[in-house]
Amino acid sequence: MPMPPRSPRRRRLLGAAALAPWLATAPGRATVAPDRTLRVIGPWELSSLDPLRNGYLFSRMQVTETLVDYDAAGRPAPGLARQWTVSADQLLWTFTLRPGARFHDGAPVRAADVAAALERARHAAGVLGVAPIAAIAAADTPAETIRIRLTRPFAPLPALLSHSSTQVLAPSAFGPDGTVRTIVGSGPYRIVELEPPQRFAVAAFDGWQGARPAIARASYLSVGRAEMRALMAEGGQADLAYGLDPGSVVRLAQRASVRLHAVTLPRTTVLKLNAAHPLLADVRVRQAMSLALDRAGIATAILRDRSLAAAQLFPPALPGWHDPALPPLPTDPVRARALLAAAGWRPGPDGTLRRGDDRFALTLRSFPDRPELPVIATAIQEQLRQVGIAVRVAVGNSSEIPLGHRDGSLEMALMSRNYGVVPDAFGTVAQDLGGPAGDGGDWGPMHWRAPDVTDALAALPAASEADAAALRRTVAGTLQRDLPLIPVVWYRQTLAASPQLRGVSIDPFERTYRLTQMEWNR
Repeated sequence: MPMPPRSPRRRRLLGAAALAPWLATAPGRATVAPDRTLRVIGPWELSSLDPLRNGYLFSRMQVTETLVDYDAAGRPAPGLARQWTVSADQLLWTFTLRPGARFHDGAPVRAADVAAALERARHAAGVLGVAPIAAIAAADTPAETIRIRLTRPFAPLPALLSHSSTQVLAPSAFGPDGTVRTIVGSGPYRIVELEPPQRFAVAAFDGWQGARPAIARASYLSVGRAEMRALMAEGGQADLAYGLDPGSVVRLAQRASVRLHAVTLPRTTVLKLNAAHPLLADVRVRQAMSLALDRAGIATAILRDRSLAAAQLFPPALPGWHDPALPPLPTDPVRARALLAAAGWRPGPDGTLRRGDDRFALTLRSFPDRPELPVIATAIQEQLRQVGIAVRVAVGNSSEIPLGHRDGSLEMALMSRNYGVVPDAFGTVAQDLGGPAGDGGDWGPMHWRAPDVTDALAALPAASEADAAALRRTVAGTLQRDLPLIPVVWYRQTLAASPQLRGVSIDPFERTYRLTQMEWNR
């Protein structure tokens, strides 16, 4: 007789079991072998080995290092550089490398290797491109040092040198043509298996100068579906599961098989608009679209937390940039319709707005790497429909957003941006609001410029703290008024961890998974 159709849940469970051989060998919960592999899963793929494009996964798994690190409080700390100084005129920074540091192939970490990595990182795709660097020089006497000369004072330089795009790879990591062929870093873990775009595995590096990690082996697997990640964590097929959807978080909170950890991140989900598009160039239209959004409803219904409704672009987790005095973005569909009418738009026969021969219809691109994004996109589609704007939601790859930005085809995008990817948010903000042509970076505003923002960003690196606070308020206020990016919700990262692990915590800057701080329960 024919077999009954499998339920969606059963299909997902069967799919999880078939993902890879390592999933089928989950050890029992009674004992933990000391050499057990810690299995990390998340939604992010290894789309490239190049640090400029996808290096963050190797930084998070502590395979690679940057010149500067940051501690849990967001203060600069030694990385490959054990110390640094800056000249009295603030134009020459000298970084002294950690003595005895070695790459995973056994070669010593030389100043020349670090200088080469930093020169590569000065590309527009990396945050170091916003620094006013005149020259980078390496010296090997009396110690291995890096000297960075600036054209003007730039206090955020150490923060930029902590970004994953500046991670230092061994010369053996590169092919004859200069492209990255493999990952040879200097961190506490070394690569033992590399299977892009889905998986890689690491083992403790015997040549690491610090304390030997209690976790001897670990692996990372990209798992596309949020529901699958939750099921794998619940079923003991993953020890750390990132990128959980809100519904799964509620369910997993009732399970003894996992422990949930959560922290609010300096990340905002935004509606990115092409300000040069004929339908979006008028600031009144962008303001109307913002007024149409029910942020509190989205935060409550989708994220299960009303407090995550974004009142402004920069969240409270970003002190210095978040302005508590800024009036919060309101929801007012009636006023939204009035602004659209003032911009010349009138309802058509089907309810969609028209202006002459133009119909107000746009495509909203998003991606499922953050599981809540497609659901939020659908909610925005309905809320904009209620004020006469027709939206087609297209869910694809995250890479389509920067590509659409560059070729001009992007109309709208729903995306999530971490403004604390370096602890001093200036680097990310300057990269997003400037871009190579001054009209916005790949993940920032598109074809939008504001002289007061440009002037504020130019003045910030050398400003006193009092002046810097005023300049940051100028940036936040102008963004709130012009809305080239429409804030939707702020973000809380939730991690499902095995109860067999101790020392689990979340880095609010998303720089590291903190594997070296963990150990197995005995």
